[in-house]
Amino acid sequence: MSKKIILLASGNGSNVENICHFFKQNLEVQILEVYTNNHDAGVLKRIKPFGLKGYIFNKATFNNGDVLKEIKKQQPDLIVLAGFLWKIGVDWIDAFPLKIINIHPALLPKYGGKGMYGYHVHKAVKENNEKETGITIHYVSEAYDKGAFIFQNKVALTTTDTICDIEAKVSALEQEYFPKVINSLLNNI
Repeated sequence: MSKKIILLASGNGSNVENICHFFKQNLEVQILEVYTNNHDAGVLKRIKPFGLKGYIFNKATFNNGDVLKEIKKQQPDLIVLAGFLWKIGVDWIDAFPLKIINIHPALLPKYGGKGMYGYHVHKAVKENNEKETGITIHYVSEAYDKGAFIFQNKVALTTTDTICDIEAKVSALEQEYFPKVINSLLNNI
């Protein structure tokens, strides 16, 4: 029986596209659907070649539990937040304990929390003259970026790295490791 995943994204969707490529030929893993809270999200274009349709929702249907009800019906083995910016509620965590994961573009616990995503994280890393940064894949908990760590990987920074350079280095880590960690988790379910 194949393992089922659902992806949530808010923006460009580069991680979603990479995950779709990774599992494209894997008959043991099925990407059920991609959910987004942004009807203009680039992720919607990126998933078309994989035959996936996007489920677009708004704050009202997210907050009233409709989105969670839809996802519960599909019985995913794993819910993957890949650039999804809204906070996941306790109702989701109770419904899917240790089955919702997120990727964060920094070495948590540094540079986590509300408002710390993408460019904001890389800018803070640069401003603080960090010698390294990286990615953290973690379980989702009630608080932003506070769930138990699953995986971290780091990359060295130089004083001449721009914010764009930092973003590129972190993105390379995301592309290399995120699908592999998802696959490893699915193999242990």
